[in-house]
Amino acid sequence: MQPAQRRAYGRRATPAVAALITVLAAAGLGGCTGSDAKPGTDDGASGDSGTAVSAEPGRYRTLPEACGAVGRKTLQTLLPGAEQDDRVYDGQASVTYDIDRRDGCRWKLETASGTRYLTIDFQRVVSYDPSVSDDDRAQAAYEKKAAAAHIPAATGSPSASSSTRTEGGASGGSGSSSPSGSGSAAAGETGKGDKGSKNNKSGKNDTGDKGDKKSGTPSTDAGASGGSDQTDTAPQDTAPRRLDDLGDDAFLDDQLITKDSGIHRDITLVFRSSNVIATIEYDQWTTDTKRIPSSQELQENAQDLADELTGRLNE
Repeated sequence: MQPAQRRAYGRRATPAVAALITVLAAAGLGGCTGSDAKPGTDDGASGDSGTAVSAEPGRYRTLPEACGAVGRKTLQTLLPGAEQDDRVYDGQASVTYDIDRRDGCRWKLETASGTRYLTIDFQRVVSYDPSVSDDDRAQAAYEKKAAAAHIPAATGSPSASSSTRTEGGASGGSGSSSPSGSGSAAAGETGKGDKGSKNNKSGKNDTGDKGDKKSGTPSTDAGASGGSDQTDTAPQDTAPRRLDDLGDDAFLDDQLITKDSGIHRDITLVFRSSNVIATIEYDQWTTDTKRIPSSQELQENAQDLADELTGRLNE
Protein backbone atom coordinates (compact mmCIF):
# COMPACT_ATOMS: atom_id res chain seq x y z
CA MET A 1 0.00 0.00 0.00
CA GLN A 2 2.85 2.39 0.62
CA PRO A 3 3.95 2.70 -2.99
CA ALA A 4 0.42 3.55 -4.00
CA GLN A 5 0.18 6.28 -1.39
CA ARG A 6 3.45 7.87 -2.57
CA ARG A 7 2.13 8.02 -6.09
CA ALA A 8 -1.07 9.61 -4.82
CA TYR A 9 0.85 12.26 -2.95
CA GLY A 10 2.81 12.98 -6.13
CA ARG A 11 -0.32 13.56 -8.14
CA ARG A 12 -1.80 15.91 -5.49
CA ALA A 13 1.39 18.08 -5.50
CA THR A 14 1.18 18.73 -9.24
CA PRO A 15 -1.46 21.58 -9.10
CA ALA A 16 0.62 23.47 -6.48
CA VAL A 17 3.72 23.33 -8.62
CA ALA A 18 1.77 24.51 -11.64
CA ALA A 19 0.39 27.45 -9.70
CA LEU A 20 3.89 28.41 -8.55
CA ILE A 21 5.20 28.28 -12.10
CA THR A 22 2.31 30.51 -13.25
CA VAL A 23 3.08 33.12 -10.57
CA LEU A 24 6.79 33.18 -11.41
CA ALA A 25 6.08 33.49 -15.11
CA ALA A 26 3.73 36.40 -14.55
CA ALA A 27 6.33 38.17 -12.41
CA GLY A 28 8.96 37.64 -15.07
CA LEU A 29 6.79 39.14 -17.80
CA GLY A 30 6.04 42.15 -15.65
CA GLY A 31 9.72 42.75 -15.05
CA CYS A 32 10.48 42.52 -18.74
CA THR A 33 7.71 44.97 -19.55
CA GLY A 34 9.02 47.52 -17.03
CA SER A 35 12.59 47.30 -18.28
CA ASP A 36 11.49 47.85 -21.86
CA ALA A 37 9.85 51.19 -20.99
CA LYS A 38 12.98 52.77 -19.58
CA PRO A 39 15.27 52.14 -22.56
CA GLY A 40 12.54 53.53 -24.78
CA THR A 41 12.62 56.79 -22.85
CA ASP A 42 16.41 56.96 -22.95
CA ASP A 43 16.45 56.36 -26.69
CA GLY A 44 14.07 59.25 -27.25
CA ALA A 45 16.18 61.59 -25.14
CA SER A 46 19.40 60.64 -26.88
CA GLY A 47 17.74 61.20 -30.23
CA ASP A 48 16.77 64.73 -29.24
CA SER A 49 20.33 65.68 -28.21
CA GLY A 50 21.29 64.55 -31.65
CA THR A 51 23.70 65.62 -34.31
CA ALA A 52 25.67 68.88 -34.30
CA VAL A 53 25.31 71.01 -37.46
CA SER A 54 28.64 72.12 -38.97
CA ALA A 55 29.02 75.61 -40.42
CA GLU A 56 28.80 75.96 -44.19
CA PRO A 57 32.13 75.61 -46.05
CA GLY A 58 33.44 78.40 -48.26
CA ARG A 59 32.77 78.63 -51.98
CA TYR A 60 36.37 78.10 -53.08
CA ARG A 61 38.45 74.94 -52.73
CA THR A 62 41.43 76.06 -54.84
CA LEU A 63 43.15 79.28 -55.96
CA PRO A 64 44.11 80.52 -59.41
CA GLU A 65 47.79 80.66 -60.29
CA ALA A 66 48.78 84.19 -59.31
CA CYS A 67 51.36 84.84 -62.04
CA GLY A 68 48.92 83.63 -64.69
CA ALA A 69 45.88 85.43 -63.30
CA VAL A 70 46.67 88.82 -64.88
CA GLY A 71 46.14 89.23 -68.61
CA ARG A 72 48.80 90.58 -70.95
CA LYS A 73 46.84 93.72 -71.85
CA THR A 74 46.28 94.49 -68.19
CA LEU A 75 49.99 94.15 -67.47
CA GLN A 76 50.79 96.46 -70.37
CA THR A 77 48.57 99.11 -68.77
CA LEU A 78 49.92 98.60 -65.26
CA LEU A 79 53.57 98.41 -66.38
CA PRO A 80 53.90 100.85 -69.31
CA GLY A 81 57.14 100.43 -71.19
CA ALA A 82 57.62 96.74 -70.36
CA GLU A 83 57.23 95.85 -74.04
CA GLN A 84 60.97 96.34 -74.38
CA ASP A 85 61.53 93.29 -72.16
CA ASP A 86 58.81 90.64 -72.30
CA ARG A 87 60.34 88.82 -69.35
CA VAL A 88 58.86 91.48 -67.10
CA TYR A 89 55.38 90.12 -67.82
CA ASP A 90 56.30 86.69 -66.47
CA GLY A 91 56.44 87.92 -62.90
CA GLN A 92 58.14 86.27 -59.94
CA ALA A 93 56.08 83.72 -58.01
CA SER A 94 55.91 84.01 -54.24
CA VAL A 95 57.26 81.20 -52.09
CA THR A 96 54.36 79.09 -50.85
CA TYR A 97 53.96 75.61 -49.41
CA ASP A 98 50.34 75.05 -50.42
CA ILE A 99 49.14 76.80 -53.57
CA ASP A 100 45.55 75.88 -52.74
CA ARG A 101 45.77 77.94 -49.56
CA ARG A 102 48.02 80.85 -50.62
CA ASP A 103 49.67 82.06 -53.80
CA GLY A 104 51.18 85.32 -55.01
CA CYS A 105 53.24 87.00 -57.73
CA ARG A 106 55.35 90.14 -58.08
CA TRP A 107 56.27 92.27 -61.10
CA LYS A 108 58.87 95.04 -61.31
CA LEU A 109 59.46 97.51 -64.13
CA GLU A 110 62.37 99.95 -64.16
CA THR A 111 62.45 102.81 -66.66
CA ALA A 112 64.28 106.09 -66.99
CA SER A 113 61.32 107.93 -65.43
CA GLY A 114 61.03 105.64 -62.41
CA THR A 115 60.02 102.20 -61.18
CA ARG A 116 56.68 100.45 -60.83
CA TYR A 117 55.93 97.49 -58.58
CA LEU A 118 52.90 95.23 -58.76
CA THR A 119 52.15 92.47 -56.26
CA ILE A 120 49.06 90.26 -55.96
CA ASP A 121 48.33 87.78 -53.20
CA PHE A 122 45.54 85.21 -52.87
CA GLN A 123 44.67 83.73 -49.50
CA ARG A 124 42.03 81.02 -49.08
CA VAL A 125 40.71 81.01 -45.53
CA VAL A 126 39.63 77.75 -43.91
CA SER A 127 37.90 77.57 -40.53
CA TYR A 128 38.72 74.53 -38.44
CA ASP A 129 36.00 75.44 -35.96
CA PRO A 130 32.81 73.59 -36.97
CA SER A 131 30.70 76.37 -35.44
CA VAL A 132 32.35 79.12 -37.57
CA SER A 133 32.01 79.15 -41.36
CA ASP A 134 34.90 79.77 -43.73
CA ASP A 135 33.20 82.98 -44.91
CA ASP A 136 32.88 84.34 -41.37
CA ARG A 137 36.51 83.55 -40.65
CA ALA A 138 37.56 85.27 -43.88
CA GLN A 139 35.46 88.33 -43.09
CA ALA A 140 37.10 88.64 -39.67
CA ALA A 141 40.55 88.46 -41.29
CA TYR A 142 39.52 91.06 -43.87
CA GLU A 143 38.26 93.46 -41.21
CA LYS A 144 41.59 93.22 -39.39
CA LYS A 145 43.33 94.36 -42.55
CA ALA A 146 40.88 97.24 -42.96
CA ALA A 147 41.37 98.31 -39.34
CA ALA A 148 45.18 98.17 -39.69
CA ALA A 149 44.91 100.49 -42.72
CA HIS A 150 42.60 102.87 -40.79
CA ILE A 151 39.79 102.45 -43.30
CA PRO A 152 36.45 103.91 -42.10
CA ALA A 153 34.07 101.24 -40.83
CA ALA A 154 31.22 100.18 -43.09
CA THR A 155 27.95 102.04 -42.48
CA GLY A 156 25.41 100.04 -40.50
CA SER A 157 27.83 97.28 -39.51
CA PRO A 158 28.12 96.29 -35.83
CA SER A 159 31.72 97.44 -35.76
CA ALA A 160 30.77 100.82 -37.19
CA SER A 161 28.03 101.37 -34.60
CA SER A 162 30.29 100.33 -31.76
CA SER A 163 33.09 102.58 -33.00
CA THR A 164 30.74 105.56 -33.32
CA ARG A 165 29.37 105.14 -29.82
CA THR A 166 32.84 104.79 -28.34
CA GLU A 167 34.15 107.88 -30.10
CA GLY A 168 31.08 109.86 -29.12
CA GLY A 169 31.47 108.96 -25.46
CA ALA A 170 35.14 109.88 -25.47
CA SER A 171 34.80 113.19 -27.27
CA GLY A 172 31.72 114.46 -25.55
CA GLY A 173 29.65 116.71 -27.78
CA SER A 174 31.31 115.72 -31.03
CA GLY A 175 29.32 112.47 -31.09
CA SER A 176 28.27 111.06 -34.43
CA SER A 177 29.09 114.23 -36.33
CA SER A 178 32.82 113.45 -36.23
CA PRO A 179 32.86 110.44 -38.58
CA SER A 180 30.27 111.86 -40.94
CA GLY A 181 31.79 115.30 -41.12
CA SER A 182 35.28 114.30 -42.22
CA GLY A 183 36.14 114.25 -45.91
CA SER A 184 37.70 110.79 -45.84
CA ALA A 185 34.73 109.28 -44.04
CA ALA A 186 32.34 110.76 -46.57
CA ALA A 187 34.48 109.46 -49.38
CA GLY A 188 34.53 106.08 -47.68
CA GLU A 189 30.84 105.66 -48.43
CA THR A 190 31.32 106.01 -52.17
CA GLY A 191 31.78 102.98 -54.36
CA LYS A 192 33.93 102.26 -57.33
CA GLY A 193 32.21 104.93 -59.36
CA ASP A 194 34.48 107.47 -57.66
CA LYS A 195 37.74 105.90 -58.66
CA GLY A 196 40.89 107.14 -57.06
CA SER A 197 43.41 106.75 -54.31
CA LYS A 198 44.22 105.10 -50.97
CA ASN A 199 46.01 105.93 -47.72
CA ASN A 200 48.25 103.86 -45.46
CA LYS A 201 49.59 100.56 -46.68
CA SER A 202 49.94 97.67 -44.31
CA GLY A 203 51.67 94.35 -44.60
CA LYS A 204 54.29 95.48 -47.10
CA ASN A 205 57.25 93.11 -46.80
CA ASP A 206 59.23 93.74 -49.95
CA THR A 207 62.97 93.96 -49.67
CA GLY A 208 65.06 96.96 -50.55
CA ASP A 209 64.20 100.56 -49.81
CA LYS A 210 60.49 99.71 -49.86
CA GLY A 211 60.97 98.08 -46.50
CA ASP A 212 61.68 101.32 -44.63
CA LYS A 213 58.49 103.23 -45.46
CA LYS A 214 57.42 106.06 -43.22
CA SER A 215 54.03 107.53 -42.64
CA GLY A 216 54.68 110.10 -45.33
CA THR A 217 52.49 112.91 -46.55
CA PRO A 218 48.77 112.18 -46.98
CA SER A 219 47.86 111.68 -50.61
CA THR A 220 45.05 114.23 -50.45
CA ASP A 221 47.47 117.00 -49.56
CA ALA A 222 49.92 116.58 -52.41
CA GLY A 223 48.42 114.69 -55.32
CA ALA A 224 49.04 115.28 -58.99
CA SER A 225 47.64 113.94 -62.21
CA GLY A 226 49.65 112.40 -65.00
CA GLY A 227 52.90 112.65 -63.06
CA SER A 228 52.97 116.44 -63.46
CA ASP A 229 53.12 119.17 -60.83
CA GLN A 230 49.37 119.83 -61.08
CA THR A 231 47.22 119.40 -57.98
CA ASP A 232 44.50 116.70 -57.81
CA THR A 233 41.11 118.27 -58.51
CA ALA A 234 39.02 115.80 -56.45
CA PRO A 235 41.01 114.57 -53.43
CA GLN A 236 37.90 113.29 -51.63
CA ASP A 237 37.07 111.02 -54.56
CA THR A 238 40.47 109.36 -54.23
CA ALA A 239 40.63 109.19 -50.44
CA PRO A 240 41.00 105.85 -48.60
CA ARG A 241 37.60 104.20 -48.60
CA ARG A 242 35.53 101.05 -48.86
CA LEU A 243 34.32 99.93 -52.28
CA ASP A 244 30.70 98.87 -52.66
CA ASP A 245 30.73 96.96 -55.94
CA LEU A 246 33.74 94.66 -55.69
CA GLY A 247 33.37 91.16 -54.24
CA ASP A 248 31.68 90.76 -50.87
CA ASP A 249 33.90 93.39 -49.18
CA ALA A 250 36.63 95.68 -50.48
CA PHE A 251 38.67 98.71 -49.50
CA LEU A 252 41.20 100.96 -51.21
CA ASP A 253 44.19 102.56 -49.50
CA ASP A 254 46.66 105.19 -50.73
CA GLN A 255 49.87 106.64 -49.33
CA LEU A 256 52.23 109.23 -50.75
CA ILE A 257 55.75 109.06 -49.33
CA THR A 258 58.59 111.50 -49.90
CA LYS A 259 62.21 110.68 -49.20
CA ASP A 260 65.58 112.18 -49.97
CA SER A 261 66.01 109.68 -52.79
CA GLY A 262 62.65 110.50 -54.39
CA ILE A 263 58.91 110.09 -54.02
CA HIS A 264 56.53 107.17 -54.37
CA ARG A 265 52.81 106.53 -54.18
CA ASP A 266 51.64 103.17 -52.85
CA ILE A 267 48.21 101.78 -53.66
CA THR A 268 46.73 98.85 -51.76
CA LEU A 269 43.42 97.26 -52.72
CA VAL A 270 42.03 94.37 -50.67
CA PHE A 271 38.83 92.52 -51.50
CA ARG A 272 37.08 89.43 -50.16
CA SER A 273 35.03 86.98 -52.19
CA SER A 274 33.52 84.30 -49.97
CA ASN A 275 36.48 82.63 -48.23
CA VAL A 276 39.23 84.13 -50.43
CA ILE A 277 41.02 87.40 -49.66
CA ALA A 278 42.92 89.04 -52.53
CA THR A 279 45.46 91.82 -52.00
CA ILE A 280 46.81 94.10 -54.73
CA GLU A 281 49.80 96.37 -54.09
CA TYR A 282 50.63 98.80 -56.86
CA ASP A 283 53.42 101.36 -56.40
CA GLN A 284 55.04 104.03 -58.54
CA TRP A 285 58.45 105.48 -57.66
CA THR A 286 60.21 108.49 -59.16
CA THR A 287 63.37 110.43 -58.36
CA ASP A 288 61.82 113.67 -59.61
CA THR A 289 60.06 115.14 -56.57
CA LYS A 290 58.27 117.66 -58.80
CA ARG A 291 56.41 114.92 -60.67
CA ILE A 292 54.08 113.32 -58.12
CA PRO A 293 52.51 110.00 -59.19
CA SER A 294 48.80 110.38 -59.86
CA SER A 295 46.37 108.90 -57.35
CA GLN A 296 43.54 108.69 -59.84
CA GLU A 297 45.51 106.85 -62.51
CA LEU A 298 47.03 104.32 -60.14
CA GLN A 299 43.76 103.67 -58.33
CA GLU A 300 41.82 103.16 -61.54
CA ASN A 301 44.43 100.67 -62.73
CA ALA A 302 44.27 98.80 -59.43
CA GLN A 303 40.48 98.63 -59.50
CA ASP A 304 40.45 97.38 -63.09
CA LEU A 305 42.86 94.64 -62.05
CA ALA A 306 40.65 93.74 -59.08
CA ASP A 307 37.66 93.36 -61.41
CA GLU A 308 39.70 91.01 -63.56
CA LEU A 309 40.82 88.93 -60.56
CA THR A 310 37.26 88.45 -59.30
CA GLY A 311 36.46 86.96 -62.69
CA ARG A 312 39.45 84.63 -62.40
CA LEU A 313 38.24 83.37 -59.05
CA ASN A 314 34.85 82.47 -60.51
CA GLU A 315 36.16 80.64 -63.56
